[in-house]
Amino acid sequence: MAAKRREYDEEDVRVRPGRSSRPRTRTRPRHENAVEGFVVAVDRGRYTCVVTDPADPGVPGGGPDERTVTAMRARELGRKSVVVGDRVALVGDTSGVTGALARIVRIAERTSVLRRTADDDETTAEGRLERVVVANADQLVIVSSLADPPPRTGFIDRCLVAAYDADIEPLLCLTKADLAAPDAVLDYYAELDLPYVLVRPDSDPEQVSRLLSGHVSVMVGHSGVGKSTLVNRLVPAAERAVGTVSAIGRGRHTSTSAVALRLPPPEPPSRKRKGDPGWIVDTPGIRSFGLAHVSAESLLHGFPDLVEGTLDCPVNCEHTAGEVDCKLDAWVAAGHADPRRLASYRRLLASRAGEVE
Repeated sequence: MAAKRREYDEEDVRVRPGRSSRPRTRTRPRHENAVEGFVVAVDRGRYTCVVTDPADPGVPGGGPDERTVTAMRARELGRKSVVVGDRVALVGDTSGVTGALARIVRIAERTSVLRRTADDDETTAEGRLERVVVANADQLVIVSSLADPPPRTGFIDRCLVAAYDADIEPLLCLTKADLAAPDAVLDYYAELDLPYVLVRPDSDPEQVSRLLSGHVSVMVGHSGVGKSTLVNRLVPAAERAVGTVSAIGRGRHTSTSAVALRLPPPEPPSRKRKGDPGWIVDTPGIRSFGLAHVSAESLLHGFPDLVEGTLDCPVNCEHTAGEVDCKLDAWVAAGHADPRRLASYRRLLASRAGEVE
């Protein structure tokens, strides 16, 4: 005789209790008492921030007080990255004493973001890695030596494209001017009216400090061009490591991570330099400045001397050497731009397409 099939009702259903009786909510604390900080260094999940307290009105001639605070990123930030140059809100122990740890709970809206695409050997299955170099900079100082190693205009062109794409003003800093004349490099950029400064071993660092005063300036350059030496002259307390140039003309990497350094006030005080003395963001020496994140249109804006020559190009012209109807060749042939600039622009176009530069 077959067993009678049992019928189940709702009383047989067992409901698993929740892990917590506390209801979930998306409401986040406002942290109204958070203090503002400026990120000056990032190292393995720890963020060094400078917190500035306003000047005490009861102290005649007293300036604002600064302290350095170590912080971690709060979980409520999610996947938002924190980089050097970010202006953040801090809670927790912001005293700055040894062993104290605060939390970064907010990141202020960035006024600019300087990016570069990582080198070819830093690719993933999704493509080349994109790195944020610094946030909130308003000046890009492109450091290039005039000799030992020789200047690389291709690298300078890449940096200019990145600066214009990030809406950051460029400044060309030519070092080792005692070893070679700057005429060839300056002639190459003659149509751009690019601001520049020459640096020699006996140069007064004040001439560079005046150009950096009041700015957040990020310094980029190949290893061995004298960038760290220049930083040490501008900020003696920085003590950035200085390297040498190898026999094949390549510098050895000395700076290993980006760091923001406040420029010291002039001694004696100068009428030409008032207010905030400014910040220098020293970056590790790099051998390439990838631009895969820059659109083809923005790439052209890095070559303002070529823009007018594209006005008569057909719609959707890619401006490559293979474009029969591209008007850039005629523009250069008529003497409106340096042919080396067109060649550099097309090399960058080719590198974006994954071809060998």
